[in-house]
Amino acid sequence: MTKRAIVLAGGKGTRLRPYTVVLPKPLMPIGEYPILEVVVRQLVRHGFDHITMAVNHQAELIRAYFTDGSKWNVRIDYSQETQPLGTIAPLRLIQDLPEHFLVMNGDVLTDLDFSSFHHRHSSENRLFTISSHKRVQKIDYGVLDCNESGLLRAFQEKPSTHYEVSMGIYMASRNILEYVPNTPYGFDNLMLDLLSAKRPVNIAPFDGYWLDIGRPDDYMQAIEEFESMKPRFLGE
Repeated sequence: MTKRAIVLAGGKGTRLRPYTVVLPKPLMPIGEYPILEVVVRQLVRHGFDHITMAVNHQAELIRAYFTDGSKWNVRIDYSQETQPLGTIAPLRLIQDLPEHFLVMNGDVLTDLDFSSFHHRHSSENRLFTISSHKRVQKIDYGVLDCNESGLLRAFQEKPSTHYEVSMGIYMASRNILEYVPNTPYGFDNLMLDLLSAKRPVNIAPFDGYWLDIGRPDDYMQAIEEFESMKPRFLGE
């Protein structure tokens, strides 16, 4: 069975400035590879044979680096945005989407089993599946809970809050396109519209390794950890 992946690689990477002044965020290096090459190598290893990169900002650099994908024995083509469209609207520009396909950000470092994720969604004919990860948000201050009179009711020293967050990796049915306008439209918009329409959105919790390198702290962590964990990511 043909497996298709849409990789979102059009962002400006503003959170990673000044690193991204010269390079687009997907070409930021992790060890000896750009993060987007790590993603491509992983997708190929998990049996994906067609990758479409949705590009915009500094698209010519991404095209020049990956060309047609023959270096990695995969078909790579490109969907060019003429304006920033968000995370979901770029799908409108791709005319040959299969019934089910992977959508992911091009700046994610993870050891997710993409093939199993694809199979579970497709075999159950789901509408949309989000790969999720537990994240801890730490507050580096003492948190004060005050009443209306300005008196302290409770106090927490540097509390932590646990969240289930989207990893920026999704499986989608082509049927979601009925909700997607020809205007900028993001993952948040789609989730609100599917909830409003009472359409099912599946969550697939993942407890392995995941970092979004769009955050400077996570990017530095990825650089520090990649070499020692390279076999885990690339099977080398």
